[in-house]
Amino acid sequence: MKENRPLRVPPQALDAERATLAAMMLDSHAIATAVQIVSADDFYRPAHRLVAKGIFRLFDRNDAVDVVTLTDELRRTGDLEKVGGEIAIADILDSVITAAHIEHHATIVREKSLLRQMITACGEIAEGAYQEPEDVGSYIDQAEHVMFEISEGGPRKGFVAVKDLLHDSFEKIEKLYNEKKLVTGVATGFTDLDTATAGFQPSDFIVIAARPSMGKTAFTLNVAEHVSVDLRAPVAFFSLEMSKEALVQRLLSSLSRVDGNRLRTGFLRENEWPRLTTAAGRLGDAELYIDDTAGITALEIRAKARRLMVETGGRLSMVMIDYLQLIRGHGRQENRQQEIAGISRSLKALAKELSLPVVALSQLKRPTDSKEISRRPMLSDLRESGAIEQDADVVVFIHRPEVYGAAEKEGIAEIIIGKQRNGPIGVHELHFNKSITRFENLARVRSDEPR
Repeated sequence: MKENRPLRVPPQALDAERATLAAMMLDSHAIATAVQIVSADDFYRPAHRLVAKGIFRLFDRNDAVDVVTLTDELRRTGDLEKVGGEIAIADILDSVITAAHIEHHATIVREKSLLRQMITACGEIAEGAYQEPEDVGSYIDQAEHVMFEISEGGPRKGFVAVKDLLHDSFEKIEKLYNEKKLVTGVATGFTDLDTATAGFQPSDFIVIAARPSMGKTAFTLNVAEHVSVDLRAPVAFFSLEMSKEALVQRLLSSLSRVDGNRLRTGFLRENEWPRLTTAAGRLGDAELYIDDTAGITALEIRAKARRLMVETGGRLSMVMIDYLQLIRGHGRQENRQQEIAGISRSLKALAKELSLPVVALSQLKRPTDSKEISRRPMLSDLRESGAIEQDADVVVFIHRPEVYGAAEKEGIAEIIIGKQRNGPIGVHELHFNKSITRFENLARVRSDEPR
């Protein structure tokens, strides 16, 4: 006969809850500390949740918080009797005599709340698994997403009233006004592009597209190098085409300015070794993480990016993918165009979920005649273009006229912003050094030329 398990009480710490509430009634500075750690919903006892909500409402209105004002506030909202009346408020206040330990007590309350959330989430995940969902991979991704949100300490988002967003928006605008920064996102290192985009913005899905031999991978690696080496911010680079060893060789060539062919064959000059050693040292200190798994799926990319975000302590600044059309679908869609649409949506969702720019390289359609080959690319040239064009916040094309015989444009690459949801479009020029596969600002190259 199967034994009945005893009913278990969910994780909770009522003493810590009372101590947290009491500290907030004693000292307004304690409230400022507590709101960064807990929300009212983190309190286990319903009466404590109501008291916390009352305190946070008073604090939000910049009203004084004490036994008298809190009692009046709870009476106004009809919650005073629900929490046990004035005697219950006084009893909570007697829990502590100082607010000195507010951070410790609030953290305990928060941690118990996270454990309860995990219990609930795991129960729901198990229940969903018993239903045997048809798309197992997608269900695993959803389950991991739920657990990731809990590990990040953030509740699932619902509707938010505009009035509740205005304060943060004004704070951001005021901060930007005071700082007078041209780049508010992640800088690419390319001055004109950064000026036009203000950097690659958090939550944006950015597509870099070009025809073969234009330097898509080189451009993306140059950005990854700038962010990880110069800005010292972690970058995830998914390479579905080139091996990680080949990418490292390219990075060494670009950073040391040593010819890539000589680097691959080992025919180096004596004076190039110091530059190569210096470049290796700088790359060794950088937080650039490369995954060259072939045939990876969008779900795997999302899972690995989430884990890396946790491993870097929430500092992951950018996810880069080379390239979009090589991402493997689930094979359940009727055609590849539908698969690409699902992949594109998944990458946009990843950008929003992790609040960082996701940069994906993309192929262009095969040109139908010689005129199409040499002209500047446009949005309609994107391969499986419909979903990519719709999901992307920014689309950047790379075009090098010299490839098509334009001698006057030798060494010049056109960086074409074909779409920018929150900014201007236009054409900007960079210098392309083919021998070291490196894009550079034209102003810098011209300043280095002999006069």
